[in-house]
Order: sequence, then structure tokens, then C-alpha cells
Amino acid sequence: MNEGDVVEVLRGGFYTTMMIAAPPLLAALLVGLAVSVVQALTQIQEQTLSYVPKIVATLLVCMLSLPFGFAALRSYTEEIAQLIVGL
Repeated sequence: MNEGDVVEVLRGGFYTTMMIAAPPLLAALLVGLAVSVVQALTQIQEQTLSYVPKIVATLLVCMLSLPFGFAALRSYTEEIAQLIVGL
């Protein structure tokens, strides 16, 4: 295994991590932006109003994206196993 293989494994790991983490992070970002706009328009500055919708949306998107995340992680794990077998 040379440096190119190690870089490829790390690149695949970072890509898989981004693919798994992106849906919940994007949901929290969009819900936070929407809540901020609503707070600015209505001048309601309640702290729980910003946290509760983000938590609910993040958990909901996590539950919905679990099959996709597990598939991506399984694919990456199989790729690593094939590299180990090839050694």
C-alpha cells in the first residue's frame, strides 16, 4: 500500500462522512434561517423558539436519512475490506 492508496482511503472516508452528515446539517441550517426570518419579522426574541424547531427537524431528517447513511457507510466499509484482502 503506497501513499496514493492511503490518500484515496482518506478521501473516501471524508466523502462518506460528508454524505452522512450533510442532510441533518442542511435541515438545521434551513430551519434556523427560517426561524431567524420569522423572529426578525415578528420581533419575538424567545430563545426556545430557535432551538426546538432545529432539534425536531434535525432528528426527523436523521431518522429519514438513516438508510442512505447506512448504505454509504456499508459501501465504504466494503471498499476498505477489499483493500485489506488485496494486501
